[in-house]
Amino acid sequence: MATGNQIDTDILSDELFDVLCSMCKNKGTNTEGEKFCVDCHDYFCRNCVQVHNVVPVLVGHKVLDKSQVKSGTSIGLPRAPTERCDRHSHKHIDMYCQNHDKVGCSTCMAVDHRFCKDTFYIPEFIQNNTYQVEYRQIQIKLKAIAETLAKQCDRFKEDKQRLLKMKAELLANIRKFRQEIDDHLNKLEKSSLDEIDDKVKSLEDKIEDSLKQLQTNKSRVTSANVKLASANINQSEVFVYVKIAENAANVANKYIEDAKFKSSVEGIDFQPDRTILTQLEKKKTLGILSKKLTAATLFQIKGSQSYNVKVVSDRKKCYIRSACCMEDGTIFLADYYNNKLKRLHRYNYTVTKYWDLHGKPYQVCLINNTQVGVTVPSQKKVYFTSDSGKKKTTNEIKTDFECFGLAYANNNLYISDENTSVYMYTLSGKKLQQISYDQSGFDCDIYSLAVSQDATRIYVADYHNGLTVLDKNGQVIRSFYNDQLIGATCCYLTEAGSVLVSVEASNNVLQFTPDGELIGEIIKDDSGKRNIISACCNQQMTKMYISRFRDDNIEVYDINRHI
Repeated sequence: MATGNQIDTDILSDELFDVLCSMCKNKGTNTEGEKFCVDCHDYFCRNCVQVHNVVPVLVGHKVLDKSQVKSGTSIGLPRAPTERCDRHSHKHIDMYCQNHDKVGCSTCMAVDHRFCKDTFYIPEFIQNNTYQVEYRQIQIKLKAIAETLAKQCDRFKEDKQRLLKMKAELLANIRKFRQEIDDHLNKLEKSSLDEIDDKVKSLEDKIEDSLKQLQTNKSRVTSANVKLASANINQSEVFVYVKIAENAANVANKYIEDAKFKSSVEGIDFQPDRTILTQLEKKKTLGILSKKLTAATLFQIKGSQSYNVKVVSDRKKCYIRSACCMEDGTIFLADYYNNKLKRLHRYNYTVTKYWDLHGKPYQVCLINNTQVGVTVPSQKKVYFTSDSGKKKTTNEIKTDFECFGLAYANNNLYISDENTSVYMYTLSGKKLQQISYDQSGFDCDIYSLAVSQDATRIYVADYHNGLTVLDKNGQVIRSFYNDQLIGATCCYLTEAGSVLVSVEASNNVLQFTPDGELIGEIIKDDSGKRNIISACCNQQMTKMYISRFRDDNIEVYDINRHI
């Protein structure tokens, strides 16, 4: 190592006038250093050097006066470093390893760089080498890094605030759900109490009837007895009173005999429905903690099961052209080949009801979460059902064009023709606006629509042109079409705001942001299966349902939201 145990005062800088006392600096005050200890490599003010000189272990150190150091220096040479080592606090960082471009104390060099050839005492290295420290560049670099770190800190602070806000929302949702449970339990309790009140009232009425009959019989017996006691010598009158008394006695005795076998109060018992407690005991929490899906989160699906949706009256293969899901999980399917709107059970996915439409349905959509609408192009009609239990549609509106796509937003209907127009209607059937867009002469087949809740975005699934995003005036915001999107048949807006597009020719399902940017492919082409026609999700975004061309089954996928 190019160093020794001693240091020559000639290698010290003559710029000692601006150095600070090390001891004062450690105490947070800035005092000019008047003395320099060659052994400690520290500067001291007049007060602190007195403390230094009385410490037994430091006695014998060579302490130089400021004027002495200055008189023995070579102009321009650096002063000895005073920064202490993080690992060895009693040592100064006064060594440099050129092989690793690292600085440290002598102990660091002995431990970590003992095999390095080029290690130097820093003042000697600077004296013997034309080394210039790029202060400005380092400062600029450090400033940029500090700004980046500050931004990262701000971002993490914002993340923390969002996390705390999210926690508050989660807690509020749990309390809301708990309140819903409490409300339902209160209803069950009230129903049980009302049932007891009704039963007791019924028994009270029976007792009151019995009391009335007793009073009536008692009055008859008493009256007959009084009349019999007051009978005179008129034998005919006595005969009449005797017969009346006998009849009263017989009737009373019969009632008494009947009353012996009747309890005045029927036994009533309450048998709790223990299945409620059993179900609660099985639960560890009120729900499942899951990832919150955003409009930019690509769905991750796992597993799938197929469920048959064919009914006895179906004469052809099922061809589910579109589907939608109500808040409670009930699913509606538009069966194109069998001219039916079908309703599926939310748990076992069996067909619980269907409506004959007398025409081939295209798109079905949810309206006000209380009814569904479905387009029938050949009849130029949109049919509605409130699912009130009747096996027929409850309303319809007539259009002057073959209607294919259907969406609902902001209390209005959006209906597409087969070309390049989307029409806005009221629920009563009044046409409000025609929205057309230009595809520069390309063939257009608008088979499916979706509209954002605020009606500022209209999503068009065009079989020949892929996905087109329009504003409310029909201006094209974005178009997407590539090899992944050949033959778009259905678009569906999820509760998170992302758009699902099912693609028949490409046999896949793509997911887009609200602005029409591709997020990714949810379901990839599987040549072993029929082409995908439609895709939708339940409102909780835990399930995804897809249908395929001429297939009697729908496929139910789980959306992975586990944390």
